[in-house]
Amino acid sequence: MSVPTSVPASVPAASAAPSVAAPTQADLFDFVRRTAADQDLIASLPLDPEGRTWVRLEGPGGSEAWLIGWPPGTGTGWHDHADSVGAFLTASGALTENSLAARLPTDGWKTLELSEGFDRERRLAKGQGRAFGRHHVHEVLNESTTEHAVSVHAYYPPLPRIRRYSRTGPLLRLETVERPEDWQ
Repeated sequence: MSVPTSVPASVPAASAAPSVAAPTQADLFDFVRRTAADQDLIASLPLDPEGRTWVRLEGPGGSEAWLIGWPPGTGTGWHDHADSVGAFLTASGALTENSLAARLPTDGWKTLELSEGFDRERRLAKGQGRAFGRHHVHEVLNESTTEHAVSVHAYYPPLPRIRRYSRTGPLLRLETVERPEDWQ
């Protein structure tokens, strides 16, 4: 479904296309929950023993969505999804999400020293997940040494960029900024 970005001034308001509301965090979470319940879809994802695999899905309301396979011991590293809200849910196996319970400045910094008490860890077994807001800094890991995990993710607006960070103790350092052309 296409969302008009603007309506020409010459078009009377009554004939303008109806505005479609952007999907909310709750809409995205509902989508990942329903999609993760489709066991045929989950089973169709090819799994690689060494690297993550993924398939792009049709997300709700123009959102970006992915089905991702996680071999044992793999993870994303620390990152955020910039101006996008999102949701993800474990469809098989288990994942761990480490996140920061503090909103960081969005731009204009390279290194931050984090105060104590802002680290959060969630273990997300099959059927568990979460929604998150803009600038949510986290890493997602499959800490199993023997089993793959599969998850479903959705973001809105479609990811304009991903910022990747390194973390040493309380120091968080911005390392790179990726754009869609870097991962598609």
